[in-house]
Amino acid sequence: MHDTVEYAHASGLLSSVWLLIAIPLASAAILLLLGKRADKWGHWLGVASVGVSFVLGLTYFFQLRGLDNRAVELSLFDYIEVGSLHVDFGLLFDPLSAVFVLLITGVGSLIHLYAVGYMEHDAGRRRFFGYFNLFVAAMLLLVLGNNFVMLYIGWEGVGLASYLLISFWVERPSAATAGKKAFLMNRVGDAGFAIAIFLMFAQLGTTQYDEVFNGIGAVASGTVLIMGLLLLLGATGKSGQFPLQAWLPDAMEGPTPVSALIHAATMVTAGVYLIARSNPIFTANETLQTVVVSVGALTLLIGCIIGCAKDDIKRVLAWSTVSQIGYMFLGVGLGGAAYALAIVHLLAHGFFKAGLFLGAGSVMHGMHDQTDIRRFGGLWRYMRITWATFGLAWLAIIGLPPLSGFFSKEPIIVAAYEREGWTAWLFGTAALIGAGVTAFYMTRLFVLTFHGPKRWTEDIDHPHESPPVMTVPLVLLAVGSVAAGGLMASSVPDWLVPALGDHSGEEVHAVMSHGLITALSIVVTLLGAGLAYALFRNGTALQEQPAGPVVTAARRNLYADAFNEAVFEKPGIFLTRALVFLDNRGIDGLVNGLAAAVGGGSSRLRRLQTGFVRSYAMSMLTGALLVVAAFLALQLGWLA
Repeated sequence: MHDTVEYAHASGLLSSVWLLIAIPLASAAILLLLGKRADKWGHWLGVASVGVSFVLGLTYFFQLRGLDNRAVELSLFDYIEVGSLHVDFGLLFDPLSAVFVLLITGVGSLIHLYAVGYMEHDAGRRRFFGYFNLFVAAMLLLVLGNNFVMLYIGWEGVGLASYLLISFWVERPSAATAGKKAFLMNRVGDAGFAIAIFLMFAQLGTTQYDEVFNGIGAVASGTVLIMGLLLLLGATGKSGQFPLQAWLPDAMEGPTPVSALIHAATMVTAGVYLIARSNPIFTANETLQTVVVSVGALTLLIGCIIGCAKDDIKRVLAWSTVSQIGYMFLGVGLGGAAYALAIVHLLAHGFFKAGLFLGAGSVMHGMHDQTDIRRFGGLWRYMRITWATFGLAWLAIIGLPPLSGFFSKEPIIVAAYEREGWTAWLFGTAALIGAGVTAFYMTRLFVLTFHGPKRWTEDIDHPHESPPVMTVPLVLLAVGSVAAGGLMASSVPDWLVPALGDHSGEEVHAVMSHGLITALSIVVTLLGAGLAYALFRNGTALQEQPAGPVVTAARRNLYADAFNEAVFEKPGIFLTRALVFLDNRGIDGLVNGLAAAVGGGSSRLRRLQTGFVRSYAMSMLTGALLVVAAFLALQLGWLA
């Protein structure tokens, strides 16, 4: 935990950091407000806006390197001023936010460029790029905010933009349902995040990063645990981790560039960023760290197991994202030096996962939008660039040296085995098994897609390579898949010291030597990849075959959707119907019944008012006779 946090106020070029957010946000406004008048050129404006933000981010990055404290804070205006609550609309540009800015804008600009070709024939391409730019602007606000409220505003902006993008083809019921599912499941996590912010203010009177982190040591351990668990709930929602992972694979209903942006460079990394940014809170409570590690280890295994049973190319990659983010949660949960290791894996993952998703989109582009890998095969002869770039990304994600995944994932496995106590064996072995299973299902995906016999449907005559506007980003991402891990593993941990602390002098409790763990990791990976190649090199059955209970459970997402439906959805529907019935027949029924009684009584009383004098005279005579009769009865004692 940091004893003190000091930021220099932005000056010079760094005083314009706000442009990183303003440029894509302005582009989104132009594209969405101009309407069809921007159809011819709007997509290029969308690409240019993110590209300019990347160039600016790179410029600010190099300028930040020249500062002693490597952290600058920019205050734009007072956002909230109510009583003792003061929230500044400010930005923080430090080593942690800087690397996220480069990832979001760098990989994001390549995905934007790819989308120009992918969405070429879509009538809503200009609107798509408007949503795309809005997504990037919200994500940049999320990582650049200097307090938890600013982070939360960006957090909610990302949630809104993801809903618009996942359900972009809203005419498809599956896409509309997936968008709503993502939005609602994220709201569960967001509620926890919001309550955590309330708790911060109640305990510390502030939401500013430096003030919260410097004061967290004075907060009771139980309160820190609750605060951290609420933050973790928010993180699991955005990053698709257990128990809120079910929405992430369904997000594949959106266009493929959306899948790449959400799964590689932006939304799913938000939860990892939140925990890394809040590292003094999580470091302050050991139980909290154990919960984070447990969530990461469990989720990485869930993603691996389900990924083995999927036949949709994008869904296999989606579950691999769930699994790889699990490794990152494992890293940030381990704490200490592993915080930086998780960020290194996050950055490397941004390259190879974007390459995999865009490669999948290229395959779909040449195969009439088919996604079933059982219907592919032999495509390497027809799509050489896609095959080569996809292959490099495949080797990177399974973690074979010397590609980036080896340098980013293997240190996390080592760090898990270095955890103190018996849990080192538990979490380390989970990470090691995950590496082997990842190699299995990703090799299965690669072999069934590009190798083996042709298994195409009759409507496909000749698969074709994608145009240069789509293949150029694939090549650039492939370069990152090869080199990014090794370059970042040696430099990023030192770069992140001002934001994550210096943990170089920490005592290590290793249950096995580093070399032995590395060797086991490579052996397990090769075994997983070799088994998949042996099983699927000649293709696979074109129809789903009967399977045992484990495979059946994996095909049904380990019954997570069934559980959510039985425990939350159906009771929620029944409760809603009961409340509607109570409202209609109870509350509204009482009000309507009183109104009907008054109205009916009034109608009957109104009938006595006939307008005839003789009727009124008879009424008066009858009343007088009744009064006289009453007096007589009293006098005679009849009513005594």
